Amino acid sequence: MKKSITFYSNPNPNGAKLVDCPGCGKRKEHHAKGFCYYCYKKQWQPKKVVCKNCGLLRAHHSFGLCNTCNTRLNHYDKVLSYNAKKRFDLDLKTFKELTKACICCGFGKIVELHHLDSDKHNNSKENLVPLCSNCHKMIHSHAYFREIIQKLEENGYKLKGFVPRKLD
Repeated sequence: MKKSITFYSNPNPNGAKLVDCPGCGKRKEHHAKGFCYYCYKKQWQPKKVVCKNCGLLRAHHSFGLCNTCNTRLNHYDKVLSYNAKKRFDLDLKTFKELTKACICCGFGKIVELHHLDSDKHNNSKENLVPLCSNCHKMIHSHAYFREIIQKLEENGYKLKGFVPRKLD
């Protein structure tokens, strides 16, 4: 047996009908299932599913995935593409091609692009060098930059007169 909801007229012509909310007992605008907005939000729980990707019981987002897995699987390339275009004026395919592995050590999991001439507006392929986080930090350090410069020159990059900028 369904409980009948009594609606009252709202003095605001653009507002929803009024209802006596069973949650707070006040007469407020109707939101859903006879509750006002605030009481409905307090009692509402999202549907729980076993995520297809991580296998955990979590709140359903879309495609049978939890929010975290959905974002990672369905939006990562969009974010990466946007950032590559914004920071380096490169399309996603070129960015992925350039960042396959570090030129110095061969590490391929986290690879950043370094500007050889330290001009962040010069985004030509000849000026961009893929480096892992460690090598990138080393090239900006006065203690280790000669080691990285030597490895880059062995790999065919011309870096005469390179001086690292100071890190703050």
